[in-house]
Amino acid sequence: MVEQVAENIYRIGVPLPGNPLKELNSYFIRGTDSDLLIDTGFRRQTCQQALEEGLAELGSDPARRDVLLTHLHSDHAGMADLFVGPGRHVYMGKVDMERLDTFLRRRGPDPRELRFISEGFPTDLVRAVSEVNPASQETVPCIDGSFQGLEDGDVLRTGEYELKTLLVPGHTPGNCMFWVEEQGIMFSGDHILFDITPNITEWSGVDDALGAYLDSLRKVKGYPVKLTLPGHRKTGDYRARIEHLLSHHQKRLEEALSVVRAAPGLTAYEIAGKMTWKIRANSWEDFPMVQKWFAVGECLSHLDYLRRRDKVRREEKDGLWRYEAI
Repeated sequence: MVEQVAENIYRIGVPLPGNPLKELNSYFIRGTDSDLLIDTGFRRQTCQQALEEGLAELGSDPARRDVLLTHLHSDHAGMADLFVGPGRHVYMGKVDMERLDTFLRRRGPDPRELRFISEGFPTDLVRAVSEVNPASQETVPCIDGSFQGLEDGDVLRTGEYELKTLLVPGHTPGNCMFWVEEQGIMFSGDHILFDITPNITEWSGVDDALGAYLDSLRKVKGYPVKLTLPGHRKTGDYRARIEHLLSHHQKRLEEALSVVRAAPGLTAYEIAGKMTWKIRANSWEDFPMVQKWFAVGECLSHLDYLRRRDKVRREEKDGLWRYEAI
């Protein structure tokens, strides 16, 4: 459960039951006057118990503990308020903090759900996903005064480590990595994962989430990283993985475009059903509904990218958006 990954830096494995990600990598940095916990897990008993046990094993004193979040997803942010010390701070990218605050305060229809319906996702499935979606069911209850937003370039100091905030939008609009230059350590969150590819979905108010993600990958490719500490699974070769992710999405773009060319007039929901996914399901109809949600979201980010570059267009027909190649 607890593994030392560098001097005074420890990984705590937080299980994510029922989730294909399997486990969150939460990192604990032991400082001199304060400690820093990076990412927390879903707001559920299993996650809380595992993180509490890991911190107890490390002798962590809550009174001196700050929390740092790489992004707003509930598997990272869900228990931030439960593990920050009294009078201490929860740090996260300002863009994601404001977006999460808006989401938690929202009353009425979710704009993302409305878009998915307009893109062909069955209304009954949207409602069913909403009822079990950890984004709303297992996250922090509110953004209170302990939260502090970080801008690109902001620096946090803990013991011998200085963590520089790198704003890398794509996985979320305010997704951040944290660069420790002196020791060559990169806390990559979900921006760079090695065993799996980060989910890049569409976001309300973001014209081109995939384009932002690819630009963010190129932005950080040149950093002289010696050790990457990702949000899930194992680490690996930093620069080689970025090259692979860039290549992966180029192939996915080509696949999405080929589906649109072969069958013009499909909805995004139907296009996603014709794309290839690494999941144990015999057919699109057999996909678990939450995985369908992620698949359609990723399909939409690729269609948005192609639309912005005049490769495909969409037209509304019978209340649904339908796509064809240009």
